Amino acid sequence: MEGVGVRRVMKRILPILLLGLSLSACSTLVSSAATGLSDNLSMAILNQDDPELVRAGAPSYLLLLDSFIEGSPDDAAILSAGATLYATYGAVFAEDEVRASRLTTRARRYALTAMCESYAPSCAWPDSTYDEFVATLDGIGPRKAELLYTYGFASLAFLRAHSADWNSLAELPQIEALFNHYLNISGDEVNGSVYTYMGILLTLRPPALGGEPERAREYFEKAIAETAGDDLSAKVEFAKGYAKLLYERELHDRLLTEVTAADPYKDGFVLSNIMAQEEAAVLLAEADDYF
Repeated sequence: MEGVGVRRVMKRILPILLLGLSLSACSTLVSSAATGLSDNLSMAILNQDDPELVRAGAPSYLLLLDSFIEGSPDDAAILSAGATLYATYGAVFAEDEVRASRLTTRARRYALTAMCESYAPSCAWPDSTYDEFVATLDGIGPRKAELLYTYGFASLAFLRAHSADWNSLAELPQIEALFNHYLNISGDEVNGSVYTYMGILLTLRPPALGGEPERAREYFEKAIAETAGDDLSAKVEFAKGYAKLLYERELHDRLLTEVTAADPYKDGFVLSNIMAQEEAAVLLAEADDYF
């Protein structure tokens, strides 16, 4: 199974400060503390240049979020924070398929519960047909855009961890429809990573089985343009998902060479860029064997 590149952060170091919070406190305080911590830490982690520090530290924060969810199991904000962290860790740092499956399964469960608590029709999503699923999206407006994005992100991490299971890949059209709706309702608040995710979605399957690489190329190029090339992971995904799939060696090598030569220290992208450069170097070293 290919390594996952789906956007790689929002993690953790464990501030001792948070350990002093009592889980018996009111749910509003707990929710504010948990989501506030996630927001405050995200930029520090995004700008961390030592992936191993994040790999080693993240499990403590995951367990802490689990404890918050245990105390407030119907708090959509805490559930969403847990879903994001578990999906990221499972997609980026889990080194074997079994563990990636377990972590991303929990991520999607948290994300679905968060949606279900705020939008009742989503509770039926696991058993919905494509048409039933798409019909429920119309009721989701801008105020729930971030919850929708989190569910899509967790689902994509889950599906990529289960890419060998054709039953899981059958869900890809639903997630594509979800991200399209997210783009429609987000306006200026859109998270640019969604363009990379759309590119990944459209290249997880070969063209003969419904993949759309040319549309994927448009999304990858949009993702690169949105950050003026600062997000190097978009170029790595472009090389892996499109250029490699279509055996376009020149494009593949150009994108990866640009990644390895770039300055990774771009605000908000440092961790993902360091990891993208590591992956790009490996892909370039293996290119002669593949092409």
